[in-house]
Amino acid sequence: MLPTHTMETKNRIVKKADELFMRYGIRSISMENIVEGLGMSKKTLYQYFSDKDQLVAEVVKLRTDALCQQCESITVESHDAIHEIFLIMEHVMEGFRDMNPMVLFDLQKYHPSGFQLFGQYKNQFLLDHIRCNIQRGIREGLFRDNIQLEIISRYRLQSMMIPFDVNVYQPAQFNLAETSQLVAENYVYGLATLKGHALIQEYQEKRKNK
Repeated sequence: MLPTHTMETKNRIVKKADELFMRYGIRSISMENIVEGLGMSKKTLYQYFSDKDQLVAEVVKLRTDALCQQCESITVESHDAIHEIFLIMEHVMEGFRDMNPMVLFDLQKYHPSGFQLFGQYKNQFLLDHIRCNIQRGIREGLFRDNIQLEIISRYRLQSMMIPFDVNVYQPAQFNLAETSQLVAENYVYGLATLKGHALIQEYQEKRKNK
């Protein structure tokens, strides 16, 4: 175990890096920018992180751990499978509102170790979460019972990544949060039974009236 003050300093660095990366993209933020934001010397920063790659990997771990906790909490508090998707959409909209759409592109191109960590989260936790949601919706009579689980869960996983593709949805033309929401809505409509469709419309009305 690291001493408490050491952990606090390390967490401060990771949180500041996360804030700057999400706002400006990973590539455009240097280690110098991070120490300036913290009012810290470069020597202190390098006592905790040997290079930017290591810091990026720690930021990815922070983000994915938080996302796992959020997904698990939403599953517990949601009324049904469709409600679960709408609650996740709300969290996504909030998280993506100020997020630079280049983040995932930068991660993949310039920080392969961090991108590998993200891939593990995506292909293990997130894929399993999607499967469980589809199975729940089928049990509740909200999703069609003839859905091919493995095909559609993987389809959903990949569709979640499409709004981040800057070659398809150029940041100057498309809003990341709104695009992600529309992709999710089309996905859930494709799964739903007539009962599910009615519930989707009900949740959409409630969201509009907020």
